[in-house]
Amino acid sequence: MIFVWVGCLGISFGQSTVSTRGWNILSDSYEDAMVTISAAAEYRINHLQLSHDLVMDLNEIREKEKRTLVNNLISKAHEAGVKEVVLWDHALYSLKYYPDQFKTGPKGTINLDNPQFWEWFKQDYREMMKLVPEADGLVLTFIETGARAEKQYSAKMTTDAQKLAAVVDAVGSVVCDELGKKLYIRTFAYTDQEYKNTIGCISHIKNDKIILMMKETPHDFFLTHPNDQYAGTIHRPTIMEFDTGNEFNGQGIIANTWPDYILKRWSELMVRPNVIGYVARTDRYNDTRLVGTPNEILLYTLKRYSEDSSVTTSKIYEEFIAKNYGSEAIPFLKPAFSLAFDVVSSSMYTLGTNIANHSKMDFDPYKSSYGRHVSGKWIDPPLVTIGHDVNQQFHCWKDIVEHLAPYWLKRADGPLKEEAPWVIKNNWVTPTEQMNEAFLDYILTEKKYGTAAARKALDYVVQAKPFLPDAAFAQLHQLFYRTLLTARTYEATAAAYFGYRVYSRGLAFQTVRLKETIQKSLDSMLEIAAEIDKYPEKVPVGQWNWRNDATTMRKYHQLITETGWKEYGGVIFKMQGR
Repeated sequence: MIFVWVGCLGISFGQSTVSTRGWNILSDSYEDAMVTISAAAEYRINHLQLSHDLVMDLNEIREKEKRTLVNNLISKAHEAGVKEVVLWDHALYSLKYYPDQFKTGPKGTINLDNPQFWEWFKQDYREMMKLVPEADGLVLTFIETGARAEKQYSAKMTTDAQKLAAVVDAVGSVVCDELGKKLYIRTFAYTDQEYKNTIGCISHIKNDKIILMMKETPHDFFLTHPNDQYAGTIHRPTIMEFDTGNEFNGQGIIANTWPDYILKRWSELMVRPNVIGYVARTDRYNDTRLVGTPNEILLYTLKRYSEDSSVTTSKIYEEFIAKNYGSEAIPFLKPAFSLAFDVVSSSMYTLGTNIANHSKMDFDPYKSSYGRHVSGKWIDPPLVTIGHDVNQQFHCWKDIVEHLAPYWLKRADGPLKEEAPWVIKNNWVTPTEQMNEAFLDYILTEKKYGTAAARKALDYVVQAKPFLPDAAFAQLHQLFYRTLLTARTYEATAAAYFGYRVYSRGLAFQTVRLKETIQKSLDSMLEIAAEIDKYPEKVPVGQWNWRNDATTMRKYHQLITETGWKEYGGVIFKMQGR
């Protein structure tokens, strides 16, 4: 376990009332969306968001095919008893979207002081909202959008916060004031300073009907991030956004069966002032929906704890398993499900840092793993204790990033300059290769732990077979077998990649033990890649295509044994006896 925690019908708990129980559908698969919508009544869902592949920017509604799909889903959701269906939007759109007559600011920027621009802007929203007449409102992301409002011209609005607030109020005047619909504004920031800027913007918003939507974690959805410290601190009704679709943690393609993790977050966030409910993502594109799979337990956890804050993780496991698989399967599936968090947090994460590119295995050159996504950005002091048989406390930067990050990502002019400048200022990292055999041992220990946990979970599923219908067993076995193959993929590739980094430092580092470790892992990579290729079952595909990790393993194998990694001087590892 990695320890980095900080700390329904209007049912009240403490300072909070859970009045909004929401889901968010990202995929444009009509079949999967209908399965999800059909389950909404059982979960007492009263708020549904349609986003991403369905509608990311409201102007996409002008496309007939998309508009037809979205309007159909809105109607189906209302028929299923969902009171409120809202669509995602981002404003401002790209600069080219807006008429040239308004781009009279420096370098062709929009002149925000021109009242005619705002009239055009509001009329545009009136026209777009007419195309989706049954939609009950919008979820507006107003930070980090196409034509960033803060970069447009204004002599009257002297701060970024004022410009951003002007956009929100203009949308609100149409959506809330004229049409009587809901407007949720979604915060987003990469750094603590950006959060402060966002909060400054919110203080300038005049429309008191606007509701906030904030993520469970700062910046993005990582298992090792603390809860968002700002959620609930702003005096506006706030709903919390949960990534039960696990963008960075397996996307439902592997086991994401961890109610304990959800309870740790929701139990603390739910009772904060101003928090009125939640919205949970129900997929990560395409056919990765949770409903009807073991990973649905995450949606069930939010439902049950919102109904009854005394419910325990153990009770949630037992209820969900009994309902979906039968009570006789509880002794086997409960421990299998409970191992999933340890598997993912020791496989897709390395010493507390996520090193998966939106769940795709990508140690190098995905720079975000070693800067933008480091949980140490949000923890003070940035110390984490790693379990997973490592059982050590590490400094996120001086220990973990210093050793794990490729040297060129630690330069003073590299990504840390923007992402975490204090790391450079404090000399917590050096722009030289620091991966060594000691840290390689920590990595190997952790990855071995993850594989062992995955194998144990699969064994439990096999033991449950006599108590399960054939279809249920097949689904569970495939999910946990893919989970095991994923853990083995990370174990083998991490040993080869990080071992190669040590090997590339020269003869003094090329011990017999290191060579044996690298060679064994390289052989394993090809064996696992072949198993993935031969995997006979249909695999859900989200943003992550699970099968493509086999291609990545072969690519790394070639880089290490044939061409060399150019950033490491083109050093080639010579396979012994080959």
